[in-house]
Amino acid sequence: MADVDVLAVDATVLTSSATPSFGVTPNGFVPKPYGRLIAEKIALAQALVGPDIDVTPGSPFRSLLEIAALEESRFWSTCAAAYDDRFVVSAKLAALSRLGEELGITRPYQNAAGTIVLTLTGTLPAGTTQLAIPNGARLSTPGGHHVALAEDVVLSAASTKCTAAVTAFYPGPSHNLDPSQPDQKIDRWNAWDVKLTEFVALGGPALVAIAHTLPLTGGELQWDDVRYRALLLAAPRSIWTVDSVRLAVSLVPGVRQVVVRDGVGGLDVEGSIFGDFAFVERLFASDRDLGSPYYFTVLVATTPAAIWDGPDGVAAQVASAIDDLRPIGIFPRIVQATQVSVGVQATLVVQGLPIPGGTSAAVNASQAAGDLKGRLFARIAKYVDGLDFGEPVRVAEITWALMNEPGIADVQNVSLLRYPPGIEATNFLLGIESEPDVLACGANVVLGQDEVAVAVQSDARLAIG
Repeated sequence: MADVDVLAVDATVLTSSATPSFGVTPNGFVPKPYGRLIAEKIALAQALVGPDIDVTPGSPFRSLLEIAALEESRFWSTCAAAYDDRFVVSAKLAALSRLGEELGITRPYQNAAGTIVLTLTGTLPAGTTQLAIPNGARLSTPGGHHVALAEDVVLSAASTKCTAAVTAFYPGPSHNLDPSQPDQKIDRWNAWDVKLTEFVALGGPALVAIAHTLPLTGGELQWDDVRYRALLLAAPRSIWTVDSVRLAVSLVPGVRQVVVRDGVGGLDVEGSIFGDFAFVERLFASDRDLGSPYYFTVLVATTPAAIWDGPDGVAAQVASAIDDLRPIGIFPRIVQATQVSVGVQATLVVQGLPIPGGTSAAVNASQAAGDLKGRLFARIAKYVDGLDFGEPVRVAEITWALMNEPGIADVQNVSLLRYPPGIEATNFLLGIESEPDVLACGANVVLGQDEVAVAVQSDARLAIG
């Protein structure tokens, strides 16, 4: 480390170690750097002993000063860490957990994950060539534990076995499911999952054997500091507020996004007159009828593994989470958001990646191309899944996300795909993609106030040119 100019040290260090630029400042706690500390000690030693003292690098006296400065530097670092641990914006690890506990929000657990083996043991019905099971399909155990597929699974006569990734629906160590325990063995499909309706109609539960041999792991881990800090910063410091309801609902397993709307307290976008009246001439909303109960709307977007109806469904759990937060006589109207499946169609120009040559079909079918597309889909999903209700999916953002992947030299002919409402990317009967609406090149997917976008993965739509 380069020496700090001794002459540049404040004159006050000769009598005091206090300076206004370090310690608790208007910009937070600023620790003294090691270079500043050694310069101060040299200046003080020369003032006390005399300017002729040997403090050149390597001298015994200089070494003693450096040791003392190092220990003091560690002390300053400890003070800085203790100061930062007092605030949510800067606290880390256990200190951040303690601040969260003071707010009544303990650090949440993560969802356990693992694998199961699905095997096609029977004969597919006539006219059906393959059996597709979508990402998010729910399974359960005799003990009432819930898990969901973390990827799409396709079984056929040519591919009768598949090792599928699964994720526990509920977080925490209680879902580190051990197949050696009879009540924790994943062995059945969830009867309430509407995504399995056609799968059941085709006789899927009788045709597909579930083998759970390895335990799920990771449920004992808790959220990292970045995610937990964002939760605490967004947490309200009061009850009976829109923010408190929104926070409680957002922590319900299976909830992806939530918005709370108060028709009287703000614009009622669901009202028939919204956007169709003249200002000043009409009121935003009529006076409240004191003889009728007052409702507010809770719009919920769910994850692929969520089940809306049923005694353990998301709707029932959201109602339970709100029950202690809503004022007496004011009731929630819990609405499931319309999820619009959005895909991407584009031609990729690749440079500097080990992509094999050959025909276009051979190139796109290679393992290297599949890995590249997987990384690109992860970027697309991160952008799309982060959009709010009613926020459009923009082609410019999709192009930017694709171009940020190393090895992508250009992205051409980018078009967004909007799938029919209520239809996922996989058709159970045919085992092929449902035909989407291909928007014009450069056109955005425009969503309504009660709609939220969901990313759809389609290898066939991203082609390496």
